[in-house]
Amino acid sequence: MDHSTSLTQHVNASPENVWAVISDIPGSAATLSGVESIQMVSEGPYGEGTRWKETRSMLGRRETVEMWVSQTDPPRSTTVKALQGGADYTSRFTLAERDGGTDLTLTFGAEVLRPTVLSRIMMALFGRIGMSITRKALAKDLAEIAAKAESL
Repeated sequence: MDHSTSLTQHVNASPENVWAVISDIPGSAATLSGVESIQMVSEGPYGEGTRWKETRSMLGRRETVEMWVSQTDPPRSTTVKALQGGADYTSRFTLAERDGGTDLTLTFGAEVLRPTVLSRIMMALFGRIGMSITRKALAKDLAEIAAKAESL
């Protein structure tokens, strides 16, 4: 059972400036209004294997999720993964230079690892609502990343 969505935001900044924002994990709580706090789990610069715990509030619920970088090709793309509540989450950022700026595309996917009959029914009933809420949160993240990159 896989659900995914993709959004693109044009950023009036170079791919290098956009990359600087998306790869600044410790600074993401200051950039993204939906992120309450970041706790680094690994040390060193951003790269494959970088791990952190991110606390977000969504729909009045506060959740902390451990995330890690599974792939990186600076300043063109990076993939971040998380496992939470029986689901495998993947966020892929792709940067493409265009019109003196950067098209930043975020593709987000969620896969339920061992779907039960109940989880299939719940996804059928509430999956669209959940993805709609997720798309709004992701669009806000992209706009905030763009604002930060444009201010550098």
